[in-house]
Amino acid sequence: MTRTVTAMFDNRADATNAVDKLIGAGIPRSSIRVLPETDSSTASYDTGSSYDAHRDEKGFWASLADIFMPNEDRYSYAEAMHRGSIVVSATVDDSMAERAEDILEEYDGTVNMEDRVETWRREGWQGYSGASEASAGGFSEAGSASAITGYESARADREGVIPLAEEELQIGKRDVGRGRVKVRSYVVERPVEEDVRLREEQLHVERRPVDRELRASEADDLFRERNIEVEARGEEAVVNKRARVREEVAVGKTVEERTETVRDTVRRTEVEIDDDAKDVDDSSLTRRR
Repeated sequence: MTRTVTAMFDNRADATNAVDKLIGAGIPRSSIRVLPETDSSTASYDTGSSYDAHRDEKGFWASLADIFMPNEDRYSYAEAMHRGSIVVSATVDDSMAERAEDILEEYDGTVNMEDRVETWRREGWQGYSGASEASAGGFSEAGSASAITGYESARADREGVIPLAEEELQIGKRDVGRGRVKVRSYVVERPVEEDVRLREEQLHVERRPVDRELRASEADDLFRERNIEVEARGEEAVVNKRARVREEVAVGKTVEERTETVRDTVRRTEVEIDDDAKDVDDSSLTRRR
């Protein structure tokens, strides 16, 4: 299966750099779209003027038709393009979807659309209001292109025709953010102290009175020069540090799949006839008399 990852940028340089990063990650250029394709397609935004699907001269709504997303999101992206922003979308296999999403989310120039839409609403932007905007760009609520065949006008002189329409429910998937975790390590210092016993030698000289006679054998030995040298030693503290890993913080994510039942309504037109003619073949229609 393939998935489409979409991001918005305020200027074309950031959008181009993001495209280069996607290509560098192995995503073919043919799978990447940049809208509008050129700067000449953008409109200068007039303060106080918001996107109007009924007079979408630049075709912003129509250019987003191939990108599967709810009409409300498509209307917001068209509003951003009306204000001069650039849309980058990449259609990739499931195996590359996470990598593409990381590139577009982590790039500095990426616009957070939820925050941007909230800012517009605070400024008075009304946002998407339903089928009127969807049909104004040439698309139904399901996002399919509408066409005028001219069949009714060609046959108007011979018969009246009531087209019977039916909606089909189309369900797809899109990537949405569910929050992120950032872990940053930093260094802190704390004072520590510890007692250590140190040995210290002290020098002292003492003169003691003595009164005794010398023996004859000691006389020659005592009357000569002598030198005595004593060295004092001591201990001082030496500090050494040893680093140890005390704990690890691992950041990861698990992938789970769930089945969600999508409930909605689809419309179709039926017809019932009320006639007095006996030769009308209306076996496939509801007849009322």
